[in-house]
Amino acid sequence: MNTTGTAAPATGSPVSTVPGPTASGTPASGTQTSGTPAPGPATARPAVPAWPAPASGDESVHRELFRLNRTPLDSRLLARIEEIERDWIIPLVRSLESATEPVADRAGWQRLLAGLLAGERAGNPAGEYLAEQASREEFALVVREFALDGLTEAQNFFPAVPRLPIKAQMAVMRVLIDEFGCGNLQQAHSQLYRLLLAELGLPQEPEHFLDTTGDETFQFLNVFYWLTQRAPHTEYFLGALAYLEASIPDAFTHQARACERLGIRYGRYYTEHLHIDTFHMREMQLAIKEYEAAYGLEPTRLWTGARLLSRLIGGAFDAAVARARESSGGVAA
Repeated sequence: MNTTGTAAPATGSPVSTVPGPTASGTPASGTQTSGTPAPGPATARPAVPAWPAPASGDESVHRELFRLNRTPLDSRLLARIEEIERDWIIPLVRSLESATEPVADRAGWQRLLAGLLAGERAGNPAGEYLAEQASREEFALVVREFALDGLTEAQNFFPAVPRLPIKAQMAVMRVLIDEFGCGNLQQAHSQLYRLLLAELGLPQEPEHFLDTTGDETFQFLNVFYWLTQRAPHTEYFLGALAYLEASIPDAFTHQARACERLGIRYGRYYTEHLHIDTFHMREMQLAIKEYEAAYGLEPTRLWTGARLLSRLIGGAFDAAVARARESSGGVAA
């Protein structure tokens, strides 16, 4: 899972936090001696972010699923996740598979992916509106809608790694290393999104966006938890991520143009993807090639994964722009 926190101490006998004497018998530095006042209470540590259910108990299943995907699981919670996915993602995948002809080989998959990308590149009314006409307030609403994605970017990809052969693992890990800025906070994609949120006067921690995110976006977020952890075949994940990395350079052109037009300084989150995802696109095709060499390949599953993600992310983006146009007065920017 992607929930972060501070490691708990090991179980067993309590460990003293007061230094003992040195080998020579003299008190170690920091040891309390007679006449020295006892230290005051320890400073309280910040709470680990939590994902509570709404007090009203009224939430959509997709919001609930996102919360559970970010929560340490027991058997009861896992059963609830599987129940939601059984009614949502499983029928969706089956419908996509039943509506497509089998894909013969990896070359056929690459041709189909190229055709899908070309069709999306040809026209996107929501993207064109955002790039050329959206106000700063409308743009901020779209940024807010995808905050849970930007602030948790790529965290849910890691469980797929052990399901891949070693050479495919290396290709996917090169993608993930870039997503996390090669360990440099200022280059990490989630940090770039925080800077963008701050410029727009929005919160910078994920838990603030549970109540402002639409179901379409929650579905896009949730699908990768299924793809990486519970999907029966890893090809679904490989096809979905290959599509995502190949589509982002064109898709984010709209946001980059909007940032330039609106004078938004921290549009680098988008322009960085225009550059780096061209490299990631090649790495994902290499990962698929290495998967085939080690395990064999069912290309139809790659194509299903790509179409699945195209449907979910396209629906989320169109809905986000539509909502922003309807209610652009609600965000301070």
